Amino acid sequence: MKATLKNHLFLAIAASLTLGLAPFNEPHILGKIKWVRGGAIGMKSMDWFDLFLHGTPWIYLLVILLLIVFKQFKKSNI
Repeated sequence: MKATLKNHLFLAIAASLTLGLAPFNEPHILGKIKWVRGGAIGMKSMDWFDLFLHGTPWIYLLVILLLIVFKQFKKSNI
């Protein structure tokens, strides 16, 4: 089965809304970003891994959206 950008977009959105926002009462990603912006004082390796784990779906979503935008831009310039 050929993977398309549409399929990747669906997966990226699903991953961002589930793993990227877990736990839903106060997402870890927001707390970790605040911690890093505050200087990351006291962050241990588990905290960095947690930031990576919850941040990866958002980076994946951003990459897919950029690919879609550039594909549309390239298509309109031909």
